[in-house]
Amino acid sequence: MGCDDAYTYFAYGSNMSSRRLRQRTPSAKALGIGRLPGHTLRWHKLGRDGSGKCDIAESGEQADGVWGVLYRIALAEKPLLDRIEGLGIGYDEEEVRVETSDGSRAALTYRAKPDRIDAQLRPLAGYKRYVLLGAREHGLPAAYVSAIERVSVAFEV
Repeated sequence: MGCDDAYTYFAYGSNMSSRRLRQRTPSAKALGIGRLPGHTLRWHKLGRDGSGKCDIAESGEQADGVWGVLYRIALAEKPLLDRIEGLGIGYDEEEVRVETSDGSRAALTYRAKPDRIDAQLRPLAGYKRYVLLGAREHGLPAAYVSAIERVSVAFEV
């Protein structure tokens, strides 16, 4: 993944928001946006609060793609992010190849564990706001941002 003291992370959900990610990993530095081909963004990962969280799902179609933000994060902060993301419980870690404006690069990301997926789940409005905040902050394509805006949210009490 590069030098031994940092790694490249592909954020595609609420961690796209620099503010949110830096609250979790203060060293996070945005490197730019990228696209994971052959995947679609889903909101079907069961969160600790019972709502849907983002996930990347293989579509089998290279034309599909999940947009996100590449970050460089200190390796010392990885265990904290792994714990927050529920590594081994809600998500597995995966190395992916992300297309960027200057080629492609390898990055680590999280993918929902199969037993934590429920297609009926919907995100809470606050979670969706973080996803939109990050997408707008980093200038993801307008059509992609519009698709996120159209995602229905769960009823919040």
